Amino acid sequence: MQEYSLADLKRLFGLTPALIRKLSQAGFITPPKARGKSQYTFQDLLVLRVAGALKAAKISVPKIAAALEQIRGALPSGRLPAIALAASGKDVAVREGAREWEASGQYALPLATRPIVGLVAEIKRTVTAPAAEIAHEHFQRGHLLEDSDVDAARAAYLAALSVQEDHLEARINLGRLLHLDGKLKEAEKLYRQARTSSGILSFNLATLLEDLGREDEAVAAYRDALVQDPLLGDAHFNLSRLHEKANRPREALRHLLAYKRHIARYGE
Repeated sequence: MQEYSLADLKRLFGLTPALIRKLSQAGFITPPKARGKSQYTFQDLLVLRVAGALKAAKISVPKIAAALEQIRGALPSGRLPAIALAASGKDVAVREGAREWEASGQYALPLATRPIVGLVAEIKRTVTAPAAEIAHEHFQRGHLLEDSDVDAARAAYLAALSVQEDHLEARINLGRLLHLDGKLKEAEKLYRQARTSSGILSFNLATLLEDLGREDEAVAAYRDALVQDPLLGDAHFNLSRLHEKANRPREALRHLLAYKRHIARYGE
């Protein structure tokens, strides 16, 4: 449990006291005290992070409440994702630079903004341009199909991997779709078969391991994600939550402070 005042919550999440009270009245968080600091669980903080990101995206208060209810109802045990969210068309997602997040707490990789030949060269310089171009076409098709035909999107990502086995973006997005479809073992196998890795792949693997109840392995995966990409501030948040759950208060505090430094510097 952590203690925060309404002023603290406004500073951390950009939420007005009135909106915080509305969230408590709707049963999403612990009711705040009129004065002084209140104790909040990590679940409360997750809700506040989601609400803060939606408010920053200029979503109305009724729609924020509806989105929170929908997300909570769609996840196991009503668990809200340990991520920041924003509006993305008809869905709820978050974008941080070139990264795009799903409401599940995982990263999705959008279409590459750089020429594919340059991107492939960074991943594996021995891949030929024609194969890379064909794989990228499949990846593009999969990305475009996700909103309208998930089965076709999965097939497109598989096609990309059949042409270029180390197409990391296709592997990450396919693993995310399998995870969302409840095919956790298949998603884990897909992630672990990657010839190359990234902070995003390790982060998504960690969220999957959490859903499998393998929290010690999830901790290791979040740490690996931070080694590969120190700017993944939400890995610190999730590590803090897992360490608190495992009764490791010193580690929980260390990662919570690292997360706070991250949002103070980079924002949500």
